[in-house]
Amino acid sequence: MIRDEGNGSGLRSRRSVLAATGGLVGTTAAGCLGSDATSVNVLAAGSLAHTFEDHVGPAFEDETGVEIHGEYYGANAVMRMVEDRTKHPDVIVSADSTLLRDRLYGEFTDWDVEFATNSVGIGYDEETTFGRGLENGEPWHELMLATEEGDVSIGDPDLDPLGYRAVQAFELAENEYEIEGLRDELLELVYQEPEEPQMMAGVESGSRAASVVYHNMAVDHDIPFLEFPDAYNFAEPELADHYATVEFTTDEEGYTAEGRPVLYNATVNDEADDPDAGHDLVQFLADESDLLVEAGLTVGDSLPRPEGDLPEAIDV
Repeated sequence: MIRDEGNGSGLRSRRSVLAATGGLVGTTAAGCLGSDATSVNVLAAGSLAHTFEDHVGPAFEDETGVEIHGEYYGANAVMRMVEDRTKHPDVIVSADSTLLRDRLYGEFTDWDVEFATNSVGIGYDEETTFGRGLENGEPWHELMLATEEGDVSIGDPDLDPLGYRAVQAFELAENEYEIEGLRDELLELVYQEPEEPQMMAGVESGSRAASVVYHNMAVDHDIPFLEFPDAYNFAEPELADHYATVEFTTDEEGYTAEGRPVLYNATVNDEADDPDAGHDLVQFLADESDLLVEAGLTVGDSLPRPEGDLPEAIDV
């Protein structure tokens, strides 16, 4: 990422700088350097559905002529589909960089690129009793304890990191406010939504007062968002040790995830039909910070950041 004092966001993608300085002379796009593909198959975290469909996909196709065919599920489910080969993506994108490395390194990939972060909070309907309370500055946890069962949803913690981060946030809040049993009381009240891309649908339709979501998901749907405090919003890398004081173990795989900052990462499947097109897309995600910020994600000074045995085709 390059700072640009003339840009309202303060960010300027590396690709735009290269284009302006002639660094892309001899090429026509980010992709098309080693691939004749017309499409690339992406299996991504559900929280990125609108980001890819409304922002990344159109921009990538405009620049490369390659269309993104995306499917979006909870990141735990994404890893499971790759592992049992029920899905055959070219590019895999996770909302938890450690999850991808723990589950896929060694058999499906040996590298990835972290490209964005996010924060956890509450997307809500301001016309509900719960929403009006938030607007008035009342503590979210007190308001949530007063809701009817199912009025507030979280992701399914066995299927996606957003779900287990909600559980972990409840536990960290319990510790922060010294309210014994807060986590379990909240979990008895909330609905666990198995389809992460549908998290906001209930709020939009009026069937739910709120959902515990990522910031970009509220931006996608133009819904008010209350970010949790730093102590449990999973947005602050310097609080990694604090977040790690809580953990969650999934029922199906028995995978234990420590609390950790939100970090999105992407890799190309070793079994990809067209790895060149996949490399182009990962490079695009690494370069286009402006686009990601517009979509409600955060791109800090430390990103993009590579991990593992990076292919020569990726320049980060």
